[in-house]
Amino acid sequence: MQFQEELINICEKYPQLKLNFQYKIWETDFLRFYQSQINYNISKTSISLSTTIHKGKKSYSFSLKDPTKEILQNKIDDVLKIIDQLPEDPDFVDLEDDLSKSAEKEKINNIEKVTLDKKIEILEKFSKAVAPYDFKIYGTFICNYRTLYIINSNGLDKREISSPIYLECKAVNQKNEVTVLEAYGGERFENFNEEEFSSNLTKKVIAAIGEVVDVEAGEYQVVLAPRCIGEYFMYLESSIHAQSLDSKQSYFEGKVDEKVFPEIVTITDDPNHPELINFDYNGDGHIYKKLPIIEKGIFKNFFVDNYYGRKLKMKKNGAEGGALVMDTGDKSLSEMIGSVKRGLYISSLHYMNFINRKETSITGLTRDGTFLIEDGKITNVVNNLRFTENISDIIKGITDIENRSYTIPYSDNYGEFGIYSARMPHVKVNGFKISSSTRTV
Repeated sequence: MQFQEELINICEKYPQLKLNFQYKIWETDFLRFYQSQINYNISKTSISLSTTIHKGKKSYSFSLKDPTKEILQNKIDDVLKIIDQLPEDPDFVDLEDDLSKSAEKEKINNIEKVTLDKKIEILEKFSKAVAPYDFKIYGTFICNYRTLYIINSNGLDKREISSPIYLECKAVNQKNEVTVLEAYGGERFENFNEEEFSSNLTKKVIAAIGEVVDVEAGEYQVVLAPRCIGEYFMYLESSIHAQSLDSKQSYFEGKVDEKVFPEIVTITDDPNHPELINFDYNGDGHIYKKLPIIEKGIFKNFFVDNYYGRKLKMKKNGAEGGALVMDTGDKSLSEMIGSVKRGLYISSLHYMNFINRKETSITGLTRDGTFLIEDGKITNVVNNLRFTENISDIIKGITDIENRSYTIPYSDNYGEFGIYSARMPHVKVNGFKISSSTRTV
């Protein structure tokens, strides 16, 4: 009997309890490279089980590595000895009870498709492309294959398969340590344009050869790379989750169907987008469907899960913000840069922290290629800069959006290397506040 069937039997064995299981079989092939050489390659499989046991309004959660029926049964027996002594959660009502399923498609295992030899071949091409400019490449090339089973006492028995690819390639100038970055993510390797990736990386390298300069603190017209605007929207997600409404930390409280951003801004959460890493369900096991978030500047929907849907009496929708897509505009990147008299091109962000979540105020640093724009042309590399700004003001300052978009991958890069993605264009922003220079690249 397969282990997930054992989990169904355990749910039936304890009708007085509400049990929720997430059983995960996760494989990875993780390649790291350093100074244009392979640093190490890890291939491993991990099997884990996350469990929450509810008895009335009292609950206990635990995780097991390499679980067996006997290990799980012993743990449940231990929990039942102490659960009555735990405090209640007065707002708990029930587990997810929507039994409807997605298509639950089979997926190609990209660990097998994008072999180690293929990864090395690709990286050697990138290394050769930047070598004439005295740059070397660093980064990671990851393929995962995960099967997740979500099973609970309400009859849920769902399965999600994912096989994300994550390539992050950083080129480093061997003379002054200026860095530039190019990244790719998705589940369909046939969508990866190797020539375009190499060309984009090389263009950034050539731009990074020049003199490194400082700029003064102040407000600038900036062109934000897709990775940057994607990160700002992902930080803004904390205000979109219904949990933030409950804690009174949401910027969007009371703003449903109100215009909050410029009309050119439209954001959708689309877990089935063909260029993105796809998802079938949210963490509860509710079907994860396409959901409008910002529609022509108007805020439309919160992410509502089972717990906060019941607590706040909101309709749950299963969305989580794991596949944000920004609509494109009508300007080319060269047109946006060409329209800037004196400003900045910002490639990447680093070390961001909220100052005030409700106000969306944040501080952070630029990274991996910040460039001065003068008279419509990129002229110099700029030392990394510190910014202190409201994310809402950055989005309100968007004046132009690029006429194409890019898949941007993100990874927590620890544990089981959770990988997700967004689809974003370049954007031009007025009044971006730089608070200081770090005086370093």
